[in-house]
Amino acid sequence: MKYQKLSSQFNEFFKLAIQMLEVAEADAVLIFIDGIPEWDKLKAIAEGHKVIVAADREEFLVGIEETGLLGVVVELEESPILEKLMHALVEAVANDQISTGAKVVALYSGFDEERIDTISFIRLDERLGRLTSRDLRKLETSVPLETLKMVVDLAVEIGREGREGKPVGTCFVVGDHRKVLSNSAPAGFDPLKGYPKKERNISDRSVRENLKEIAQLDGAIIVNADGTVEAAGRMLDVTSASVTLSKGLGARHWAAAAISKKTKGISIAVSESNGTVRLFQGGEVVLRIEPSRRAMKWKDLDFDNNQNTTD
Repeated sequence: MKYQKLSSQFNEFFKLAIQMLEVAEADAVLIFIDGIPEWDKLKAIAEGHKVIVAADREEFLVGIEETGLLGVVVELEESPILEKLMHALVEAVANDQISTGAKVVALYSGFDEERIDTISFIRLDERLGRLTSRDLRKLETSVPLETLKMVVDLAVEIGREGREGKPVGTCFVVGDHRKVLSNSAPAGFDPLKGYPKKERNISDRSVRENLKEIAQLDGAIIVNADGTVEAAGRMLDVTSASVTLSKGLGARHWAAAAISKKTKGISIAVSESNGTVRLFQGGEVVLRIEPSRRAMKWKDLDFDNNQNTTD
């Protein structure tokens, strides 16, 4: 069992976070831990404020029930901290621990993995759009939330990082894969063809890394509800006549919206021009995420809203 001793530096960071919460009238403090902490110290500093403790493993939260603090498990040990934070926030919303419009002060290891050294102020309405906990549960009825979060996290990474310094636009369709495949056609060679099912599951980090390369190709990536990537490079053969979207969105977004209306699949489009990630269900945008271009920092950024019409 791994334990995390709370240093005097952490205590000061935590006290500062509580002060920020009070001054900014934030809704909660989120702390990312890397071991079982000293619960009594956390509870004492929290002083009755809402504190959410996030961890990579469920075992790190042993004993939290007796403190009155809240906990979320983020099983992404090898992932970047921004991906973990997004996952933790979505999980907290799904658990009704915070609302989609909440303001959160986050404490985490942004630079030194051995210690908590970063404080960020996060406005969830700018990260999670109009998505509500009820919406998340509705999404889970057709696509398991864990599968959806993995695909969204991957889309955010692609939008933020691109590939080899170049921006990348792509589209994922998750769930109802048989109907999605029947309403699409190969754009060319499918790089996934011939691989066994166990080597195509998005829960495998190496598969997600390979998908970042595949995302540079034309066409959509089709993902089964269980996380298996069924095909890549698929041209979505659907009409967008009954879909209404904002001006400036291109063919990729119209196709993503249309396929989500014609099938029970959930589509996720990444804009090549600015990295914005949009999630579609029933032909409508239900989630919009603006990925930060600077790793380790969560803050308000100005993004160029003019999008290429091929997005």
